[in-house]
Amino acid sequence: MYQRITSLLLRLLKVPHEPQPPHGDPASLRVFRAGRNLFKLKLFGWGTTQLLAFAGIVFWLVVFIDVETEVDRQRRSEPAQPAMTADSFAKTMEKAGNEAGTTSSARNRRGGKGGGLAGFKRGLVVIALRLPLWAFPLLWALKITGILAYFAQLPVTYLITRMDYELRWYMVTDRSLRIRYGVWKVAESTMSFANIQQVVVSQGPLQRLLGLSDVKVQSAGGGSGGHEPKPGQEDMHTGLFHSVTNASEIRDLILERLRRFRESGLGDPEEKTQALTTAIPVAAESTVELLAAARELATEARALRGSLG
Repeated sequence: MYQRITSLLLRLLKVPHEPQPPHGDPASLRVFRAGRNLFKLKLFGWGTTQLLAFAGIVFWLVVFIDVETEVDRQRRSEPAQPAMTADSFAKTMEKAGNEAGTTSSARNRRGGKGGGLAGFKRGLVVIALRLPLWAFPLLWALKITGILAYFAQLPVTYLITRMDYELRWYMVTDRSLRIRYGVWKVAESTMSFANIQQVVVSQGPLQRLLGLSDVKVQSAGGGSGGHEPKPGQEDMHTGLFHSVTNASEIRDLILERLRRFRESGLGDPEEKTQALTTAIPVAAESTVELLAAARELATEARALRGSLG
């Protein structure tokens, strides 16, 4: 079921499930993925956010029920209040705040505990008594809509969290590497070994606890003056293998292939094509000059033989 939903979502977003391998020998292709603990960390963050949101829903639901119950009780025992205008609303809010502050101060002087939440509820009751009768059904409709929206977003946000982990691709060939990640915003970068200058392995405290590391590949022109890029700022000269479990293996593989690439004298395909295109006219011009010189030498040799004969 999950695979079918994922495939459908990727088709709708027009995101290929797997990126094309970078330039290089297909037999040399190595594919790496993020560590499983990265998904557990993302899942923990997702679950914590959902629990906090659910606690907020429950809190306001309890407060709303208490306020509505108190308003109903007071309306049965007191005459109806006139409709609230803008001025009366402001005065009511000021009055509710003063009453809450007075009650809280009195309780503090008596050594009582709390009073803040009770005073807050009394302020809401004062405001609710001035609202028209149709206000509470409308508030209930909004409250139910919010609860339904909360439960509806649970599978969607879980799916996005899981796909954000699964759609992280790190590909390395004998000539280049390619990194792709993202669901809504897909980011893909390709780096040629002709431009790579530095490979660094880093590990934060939380990553160390989870057995994860980052591999940063720095290309030419990526100097930042000793400063890290700002959060959310993309660095076009840095490729990041984020939260992998085999950082040392990836680093050694890149360094070994980088060494072989440089020892073989291979350059970037575009640079090689440009160099070849430039070399052909030069070679042709040199050949023409050599032929002209050879003809001139042959003519002089014949003239010398004729003079000696």
